[in-house]
Amino acid sequence: MKNTLLIALLCLLISCKNNSETDKETHVNTTENTSEFNSGTSDSLIYPEEKHFKSIKQITFGGDNAEAYWSFDDKQIVFQSNNSEWGLECDQMFLMNVGETFKKSQPPMVSTGKGRTTCAYFLPDNKHFVYASTHLADENCPEVPLRKNGKYVWPVYDSFDIFVSDLQGNITAQLTTEPGYDAEATVSPKGDKIVFTSTRSGDLELYTMNIDGTEVKQITNELGYDGGAFFSPDGSKLIFRSSRPRTEAEIKEYKDLLAQGLVQPTEMELYICNADGSDLKQITNLGNANWSPFFHPSGKKILFSSNFEAERGFPFNLYMIDIDGKNLERVTHSETFDAFPVFSNDGKSLIFSSNRNNGGGRDTNLFIAEWQD
Repeated sequence: MKNTLLIALLCLLISCKNNSETDKETHVNTTENTSEFNSGTSDSLIYPEEKHFKSIKQITFGGDNAEAYWSFDDKQIVFQSNNSEWGLECDQMFLMNVGETFKKSQPPMVSTGKGRTTCAYFLPDNKHFVYASTHLADENCPEVPLRKNGKYVWPVYDSFDIFVSDLQGNITAQLTTEPGYDAEATVSPKGDKIVFTSTRSGDLELYTMNIDGTEVKQITNELGYDGGAFFSPDGSKLIFRSSRPRTEAEIKEYKDLLAQGLVQPTEMELYICNADGSDLKQITNLGNANWSPFFHPSGKKILFSSNFEAERGFPFNLYMIDIDGKNLERVTHSETFDAFPVFSNDGKSLIFSSNRNNGGGRDTNLFIAEWQD
């Protein structure tokens, strides 16, 4: 699944998210407003080879922070965090205005504070967002298996369903009720469709639905984990990550793990298709884990995270590639972890998660960079 759990597990590769009403009252937004990008140590956060970053600003300062997505008007960002200093035991959703930072303060929580949440994304009215949560099944954080038979695994909780919330954290609708995992929802820039991952077919496949949850349509149908999908800027295409077990042993291992609500994330490539699932093509064949893809504002390139150049599973860096799989370019030059790149709707800014500037620890924070081609 696409959440800060990924970071915890990937950080293992490197060394090897109350009561909801109380939360809403106590999580008062007393942020430090710094509207300028270039403030103090901005230049020191950019490595010399990172030519696409004109300037950069760090937004969060502790815990694992990821899956940050812009409102359609680019004025706000919703993200998830498990920052223990905010009283969290697992991922919950938070809201910020663009230009705010949270070094000595806490943003408002906009999820229930119960269960585990993942993958929030704004709806086109800028007043609501979708996200997945396990809170209906259990108000407590579900257990997190990190290994199975000595291998890294991600849990695929069958208690995840997709909800709509307002910006005060009040759930206004439930979009999925099918048994099994429903999560990883993102919204078309056209504002008409949602794409998400579900196990309702018995495998991890992509589906689309209208933003009110109607007209669900299965998009992929090959064995393997299809997830982390995003629409192109014009809404005509989908980019996503996938595992594709091929050998008899790989297929058996994949099916056995999935039967236990687990997947293994170490071998994934990027695929692209039309929004209706037609014209499916693989665009990377790099090896290791290629994931968290997002379209460049032009719609002609993909930004994504990969460790394909890493011999020991790390570092993860951001790369850019044409939608036909040509002209691969390295964008970041970290020694640890860069992932979850998301362009603002005006194409001027990129928000991403990184281990940079964490004092050598495992905190993964949000950064906003001014983008230049």
